[in-house]
Amino acid sequence: MKKIMLVGRIASGKTTLCQYLNNETLEYHKTQTIQVIGDNMIDTPGEYLERRNYYRALIVTSVEAEVIVLVQDATDETNMFAPQFSTMFAKPVVGVVTKCDLAQPDEIERAKEFLRSAGADPIFVTSSITGEGCEELYTYLSI
Repeated sequence: MKKIMLVGRIASGKTTLCQYLNNETLEYHKTQTIQVIGDNMIDTPGEYLERRNYYRALIVTSVEAEVIVLVQDATDETNMFAPQFSTMFAKPVVGVVTKCDLAQPDEIERAKEFLRSAGADPIFVTSSITGEGCEELYTYLSI
């Protein structure tokens, strides 16, 4: 799988998605610092998106990744991604909607629109609990 860097709000599902894609036991824990998981995933703290003064850390860290993954919780009504947020990275940027098993169709569409506005393409709709959409994401990242 390509080396990816996940960016999203606190509790958006970044760490859980990493655990699912690596076939690990799903255990919630708060990511306090940038963590490299295995050889192919960089998990970033949600604060790095939520506080603009950390954007430089995201940019510097992105050098180590092949693909940037913007993560949006389908149940979250707020959008922390600025329009064309993806342009700060010199890498392909994909979007992942998480927690689709907990969301209504209109909430999933709202999350997809947040990611489209940020410049993510393509966008995957996933659930790390049911596995929905994760195989498609894994296949995309493995090509």
